[in-house]
Amino acid sequence: MLYVSLTLAWILGLIYCSIPSYWLVVHPFADKWRARKGRIFTPLGFAWLGFIILLGLFTGRWRCITLYETWWSLLPGGILFAADIYLLRKIGRDFGSDRLIGRHELNPPQADNRVITTGMHGRMRHPIYLSHLIMVTALAVASGLAVMYGLLVFGIVTGAVMIRTEEAELEKRFGDEYREYKKRVTAIGI
Repeated sequence: MLYVSLTLAWILGLIYCSIPSYWLVVHPFADKWRARKGRIFTPLGFAWLGFIILLGLFTGRWRCITLYETWWSLLPGGILFAADIYLLRKIGRDFGSDRLIGRHELNPPQADNRVITTGMHGRMRHPIYLSHLIMVTALAVASGLAVMYGLLVFGIVTGAVMIRTEEAELEKRFGDEYREYKKRVTAIGI
C-alpha cells in the first residue's frame, strides 16, 4: 500500500511539475500556434505527455527514496491540498476552464479575449502557478519523497521562467492594458 501511495504521489508530481514546461511550448510560440490550421491541442497534448514521460524517466530511480516516513506528514500535506482545492475553486469562478487549458491563448477570435483582473487575479497575476506550487508542496510534505522535493525545486525554476515568458506574451498581446495591470498587482502572493 505504501509503495502504491508513494508512486501515486510521484506521478501526480510529474503531472503538476510538467505544466510550466508545457506552457513554455505555448507562450513563446503563441502566434505560430494561433496561425496553425486544424487541431492545436493534439500536438500540445502529446508534447505535455512527452514532458511527463521525460521527467518520469529522469526521476524514476528515486521515486521510492523517502526523507522521512510518518503518517503525521499527511496532516500538513492534507491542509495544503485542501488550501489548493479552495484556491483552484476561487480561481475557476472568474478565470474559467477554457482559459485554464489555454483555449483563449490559442484561439482568441473564438474566445472572450480580455485580461482577467477580478477575483484572485485582482490580488495576484499568476494564482494558477501559486496553486501548482502549493499542490507540489503538499505532495512533497505528505509523501516525504526526496524526488518530490527535487520536483518542487524543478517546478519553482520552470514556473519562474514560465511567468517571465508568459508575461512577455501577454504584454505583446494586450499592450498597455496588461502593463497597467502588472504595475497594480503582484506576480504571486497576496
